[in-house]
Amino acid sequence: MYDIENIYQATSVKDAIEQLLAKPDALIIAGGSDILIKIHNGKLSGCSLVSIYGLDELRGISIDDDGSIKIGPLTSFSHITNDEIIKKHIPVLGEAVDQVGGPQIRNIGTIGGNISNGVTSADSASTLFALNAQLEITGIDGKRIIPISDYYIGPGKVVLKQGEILTAIYITKENYQGFTGCYIKYAMRNAMDIATLGCSVTCKLSEDKTKIEDVHLAYGVAGPVPMRCPETEKSIIDMAIDDEMFEKFGAMAMEEVNPRDSWRASKTLRLQLAKELSKRALKQAIIKSGGVL
Repeated sequence: MYDIENIYQATSVKDAIEQLLAKPDALIIAGGSDILIKIHNGKLSGCSLVSIYGLDELRGISIDDDGSIKIGPLTSFSHITNDEIIKKHIPVLGEAVDQVGGPQIRNIGTIGGNISNGVTSADSASTLFALNAQLEITGIDGKRIIPISDYYIGPGKVVLKQGEILTAIYITKENYQGFTGCYIKYAMRNAMDIATLGCSVTCKLSEDKTKIEDVHLAYGVAGPVPMRCPETEKSIIDMAIDDEMFEKFGAMAMEEVNPRDSWRASKTLRLQLAKELSKRALKQAIIKSGGVL
């Protein structure tokens, strides 16, 4: 049973915003794979919902004139994985969202919903952090664009105010051109499980493929919200690709993250995972770039 007081089907972004402002306690629902579970478990009993799932203007993937890849927040995980733009320019994102739940969840679950529930374990979040995603938020006063690092304000909380909607995700050309990436999800089961730790790495190699020109390292479940490791990234810029570089990368990453103990895993295990997964993901990213290990 779902204890829902009422549900309104928005006809446009403007309509959705107006309805959210008119009903201050109303919640946004899209695919519903997260919020319906909470309602079923009694956590949001008697809530009012504004559905934006019918807004096709918030779906799809395209490339803007400046080369930025635009992803609509209502784009499903399966659409992202199979989209030709994603496969050509940022396949790491398609690989990451392909590890969400099972086929039914991936067909209905949306990338916007995945990051807007605010949980640190969201499989798309760490890769969007590694890609320096920019988020477009629309409200009654217009649009604003913020880095994804500013979107999360605490466990399960994002910066959206009442009457605001996530309307686009942008990956700029400078953050994907020349980069290759790898996302590794460690979980207790091979499928249909929440990440114990997620690690995403994107890197760009020097012209001769022997050094690291740039690298982005991001985690899920390594802190209260998804996170980047800027000091770890800077530490290996211009370093030769060798065992010393990988060891430095992993050791510094382990120092920069801040995981917690939980019933899923101890802090000690997550620290070890942060070290090992960062090295493995970087190795795979380098191989994809044509580097020699």
